[in-house]
Amino acid sequence: MQEIFFTFRSVTYAQEGERVLRQAGIHAYLRRTPARMAKRGCGYTVVVRARDETRAKALFDREAVAYQNLYRMEGTP
Repeated sequence: MQEIFFTFRSVTYAQEGERVLRQAGIHAYLRRTPARMAKRGCGYTVVVRARDETRAKALFDREAVAYQNLYRMEGTP
């Protein structure tokens, strides 16, 4: 199953992203950013199902949730 990883610089921003998605009914969970995805050391990631990618991006834009990058992965890295 493909998952979408939205990376954030801090746990606070990632928690805000997770909250926005969950309030909209999108299944999302927070985790540490895998080392191969982290551009500047540690970070946090909000993971959603691929089918929710477009809606999640639209919600982040509307709510001004600033994620760093987006990665598409098969399963968990």
